[in-house]
Formats: sequence, structure tokens, C-alpha cells
Amino acid sequence: MKEYTLPYFGKLSTKNLEEYYSVSIDFNGHEIQIDLNFENKNTETFQLDKVKSYLENIDKFNELNKTYLSDDYNDEEGDTVKFYIEHHLEEVEKDELSALINFDDPTLGPEQQLLKKIELVRIGLYPDSEDNFAILDYSIGEDLTNYLVVINTDENGQLDYMTMES
Repeated sequence: MKEYTLPYFGKLSTKNLEEYYSVSIDFNGHEIQIDLNFENKNTETFQLDKVKSYLENIDKFNELNKTYLSDDYNDEEGDTVKFYIEHHLEEVEKDELSALINFDDPTLGPEQQLLKKIELVRIGLYPDSEDNFAILDYSIGEDLTNYLVVINTDENGQLDYMTMES
């Protein structure tokens, strides 16, 4: 039985995989979940090499995704991030949001402050999938909302698409 060691997950058998693995890690001072999803019981080493590389570069991919979030927000035709922010400014009580943002800040409006508060909460990796290698969930706070900005990328972090989900 061949084993492969992945960051955060430890040793996995390449010939007897489970469908789902999950860990929680500290990332930039807050906890995120990382899950690993397999369609098959077996996988090749090169697939796990991609997973390992992705896991070793979470910071880099998160920064890239922050750029995607900002670009979508600032794009007149981008609707995901702006809708996410506007939805929360309209639907969440002001006193709850005031824990995140300063409504009296004359230098930065509530929308821009909320944009800066969108943080990574989950990474789902799908090495067998032909559609998306990584699905990353971003939130202003899971205790505040069940809505997420979801970013789908390939193994190199290149954006496939972005959406809002609950």
C-alpha cells in the first residue's frame, strides 16, 4: 500500500482513499476548514502532488482570490461581491455590522470597509474533478451570515467563476 503525506492531512493511502477528509487549521489568526474530496478509491501521485502544492501555497492563492474579489467589486459588470456587500448592508442590523465596520469613518465608506472584512473560511479540494480543482468560501463572518462568496479555481489558482451562495 503506497502512502502519500500531505500538509495538514498526514499520510493517505493512494490505493484506499476515503471520499472525504476534513481538517481545521489556523490561518492568519482565524480558523478555516480544508476538505479533500475524492471520486475514486485510488489516485495517482501526480494528483496528490497538485494538492500538496496547493496546500503549501494557501497564502498565495488567498492573495490572488482577494484580487479577484476586489476586481469583481470594482468591475461595473461584476455583480457577485457588490451584491454580497449591499445585501448585508441592507439586511443585517446596523448594530451587528458596527462590530465589523465604522459607519462614522469619513475616509472609508461602509462598502469598502466590508470588502476588507471578507475572509477565507473554507477550502474544498477536488483533485479528481474535471470541473473545479479548488472551491474557496469567503465570508464577512459565519456567525453573522450564512451567505458566502464562492470562488472556483483550477490547481494554479486561476479563476473559473465566482458566485454568492448560502
